[in-house]
Amino acid sequence: MLPMKKFSRFRRALLVNGLLAPAMGAVSLGTRAQSAAPVLHGSDLTHAALLRDTALAARLPFELMASLVNEVGPRAAGTPGDAKAVQWAVANLTRLGFSNVRAEPVPLVAWQRGATSGAVTGTNGRELVVTGLGNTVGTPEAGIEAEVVYYADFMALRGDTSDRARGRIVFIDEKITRTRDGSGYSRGILSRISGAVEASRRGALAVAIRSLGTDADRIAHTGALRYDPQVASIPAVAVSVPDADWIAERAGKGEPLRMRLLMARTSRIQAMSNNVIAEIPGTDLAGEIVLIGAHLDSWDITPGAQDDAAGVGIVTAAAHAILNGKQKPRRTIRVVLFANEENGFDGAHAYAARYKDTPHQLVGESDFGAGRIWRIRSRVREAALPAITAMADLLRPLGIAAEGNEGSAGPDAAVLMRTNNWPAIDLTQDGTNYFDIHHTVADTIDKVNPGDMAQNAAAWATVAWIAAQADVAFGPIAPRR
Repeated sequence: MLPMKKFSRFRRALLVNGLLAPAMGAVSLGTRAQSAAPVLHGSDLTHAALLRDTALAARLPFELMASLVNEVGPRAAGTPGDAKAVQWAVANLTRLGFSNVRAEPVPLVAWQRGATSGAVTGTNGRELVVTGLGNTVGTPEAGIEAEVVYYADFMALRGDTSDRARGRIVFIDEKITRTRDGSGYSRGILSRISGAVEASRRGALAVAIRSLGTDADRIAHTGALRYDPQVASIPAVAVSVPDADWIAERAGKGEPLRMRLLMARTSRIQAMSNNVIAEIPGTDLAGEIVLIGAHLDSWDITPGAQDDAAGVGIVTAAAHAILNGKQKPRRTIRVVLFANEENGFDGAHAYAARYKDTPHQLVGESDFGAGRIWRIRSRVREAALPAITAMADLLRPLGIAAEGNEGSAGPDAAVLMRTNNWPAIDLTQDGTNYFDIHHTVADTIDKVNPGDMAQNAAAWATVAWIAAQADVAFGPIAPRR
């Protein structure tokens, strides 16, 4: 809770900026919107500060993350691990006292990998650390061995109109840069998503890519690719960063390279997963939803501590702080743990379809690791901006800065935003080190800082409470062109 002197300064700042009515009456809409309706009452701001400070002192986010990792482990959608994760989520959300806890079925097609190995052959050859990319087909039973054709990045491959990839294994050396906001990864992801299609269009037998990682460890990073049904599907693997450096050095010297890939048959099967949902029922606006989410699944090769057991712990603990805060929210606060974010967004699409006629005041998702949140970005209608400003003022003591109304949301929440034009919030975590371990065996509990997770939970509790209490609808928003 804010000390009285600090709270008085906070109150004066709101008054000066026209966000708080005298005598802690209500936050006003400001001069651009001349409506008499208030946005927030002062008591809601006071309670939001209390929730923030309470959540900041809690260890529950870390404990939930560690429990999911230790008791369940890898939980790829449609696998026994996924089913166990659903049971874990239902049990823990019930134990924590949430209402309407349920698992809602999500049918999907699950991909199952086969054992994979790779090597550069010949006198100066080398065994490679590789992993199959999600959705890849396998090699023939005897494997594939062929000359390697090197491309410095995805755009070099896309721009190649020659025949030099035909009958060879394409290697794409796309490097990603270390950035706070993950933009380096965003710029490099096409090599993984579309590299196999572009290589196949040029007659390649297979594709290998530099792992989309910022580490220097001999671990390979998996992640989904997408095939084009109009183009032959070819095997696709990711190579560890040190192995990619070694290949690049040899290619730079003009040395001929031959690669051997062996991948047991992969399969795609009809399966079932679940979105797991829990609620804090609202009062006078109970039919409207404030959604804070994360995804329950992980890739099959990783325990997924930061992707996304951390998010599960963060949003659950944030909602739990509100549940224990002795005041009921006006709108229903809903925790949604989505199915199969990693390989198809099936959970998000199922939720969007099922609840398309239910008003959603706000959607947001924690799915960028466990680093500290450093900015808030919104996507709401203009009349709701004073409420976002109030959120930002409350988040400032956590080291979080406001950065405009052109934001989006975490991956699943972004699907909901785009599909149903629901308003959204982005609490951006520090991803500087996230891609050292993303989609790898190294995504483990020891990389997570409990204090950083608590800061995240404090921010989400604040945002969810303000959204639930506001007297103005945050959406719908205009669709993006």
